[in-house]
Amino acid sequence: MPTAVDDCFRHDDRVLTHEEAVALILARVPAVAGTERVPVEAAVGRVLAEDIHAPRDVPLTDTSAVDGWAFAHADYAASNRLPVSRRIMAGRAAPDALATGTAARIFTGAAMPEGADTVAMQEDCRAEETADGLVVVVPPGLRPGANRRRAGEDLVAGALVARAGTGLRPQDLAAIGSLGLAEISVTRRLRVALCSTGDEIVRPGGPIRPGEVYDSNHVLLASLFSRIDADVDDLGILPDDAGSVRAALATAAASHDLVLTSGGTSRGEGDHVADAVDALGHRHLWHLAVKPGRPLSFGQIGDCLFLGLPGNPVAALVGFLLYGQPLLARLSGRAWRPPVRYPLPAAFAIPSRKTGRREFLRGILITRPDGSLAVDKYARDGSGLITGLRAADGLVEIPEQATSVVEGATVAFIPFTEFGLPPRQTATD
Repeated sequence: MPTAVDDCFRHDDRVLTHEEAVALILARVPAVAGTERVPVEAAVGRVLAEDIHAPRDVPLTDTSAVDGWAFAHADYAASNRLPVSRRIMAGRAAPDALATGTAARIFTGAAMPEGADTVAMQEDCRAEETADGLVVVVPPGLRPGANRRRAGEDLVAGALVARAGTGLRPQDLAAIGSLGLAEISVTRRLRVALCSTGDEIVRPGGPIRPGEVYDSNHVLLASLFSRIDADVDDLGILPDDAGSVRAALATAAASHDLVLTSGGTSRGEGDHVADAVDALGHRHLWHLAVKPGRPLSFGQIGDCLFLGLPGNPVAALVGFLLYGQPLLARLSGRAWRPPVRYPLPAAFAIPSRKTGRREFLRGILITRPDGSLAVDKYARDGSGLITGLRAADGLVEIPEQATSVVEGATVAFIPFTEFGLPPRQTATD
């Protein structure tokens, strides 16, 4: 179980900026202890727990990149008609040296014979049967080394292939598999407890009464965790009762690395999550100078970390992407990089805005008449509007000091793909 760094910082009522909140999370979250070995093909999405170096060159020997004819370029320069002295199939041991002045029939992936340094593609050549045997006629203009893959061309023996902390993608696993490794060491999966809060919340599938809302946040967050290396336990919906909330959080914290809640983090009469965390442990931050997502909490209960997201769906998603993702990356031992901001012209205007807070608008990419891209904002700003999340391609980031946004001005756009989410698609795409 990890232990969050505790350096005498105690929760206070100071509102933190976006950068301060991210920096605090990255500084205070330790990586979980424990690793396991898993088959390479089952490691996608896992976090590598060891540096991996190439034990040998990849490819191991010089090989042909095409089906064709292998020969020494010096012999080809002397005559483009070369007698064929041998046939080399892929998967065979490196052949003996090629006789001077001859060519070898060779196939893709086959080891190049000693003495050959160039391969001509079969479709460019003409094979002729003569009284003395098969002769290949190679067209002029072939450069030395054409169509030859050099030993170590992809990876040289000893090269660092993947560093510990890498979140493993299929292409990373392909590189590791090319080294001949069947198993690798990865960090253990995170143990996460997920719960919603509020007497007005009901799970989909049951009846609903006036004043109640279906628990879309659970669906949202559980779906997000399906893309993360974690085992998630559903704690259900916590009622608006201080004792019940405190008991549930205490029980969950005893057996999980992270407890994540949605709702109940404000100071309303029915909001008991923040008080429960303070009673059981302490919070490292509460309230951010951001919109949406101001009432976001990060803290710990014993050795278990706590992240409290706002109850409105838009704020819950934005909070998870901006603050939950770096927390989970650091907790799992994964190297984390900030999402890339792409400068795009704004296809909207905000004549006047409140300064002092970072704002994240739902951004929709549009193609202008000249073919260039711009970004518009979703027309309505309510943080309970899931429709805006579905319509958006990402987030438009407006800095704290901006007093307005002029149409055509450059704004920072963060595609959802930067957070690992798939691009927006519709039935007509």
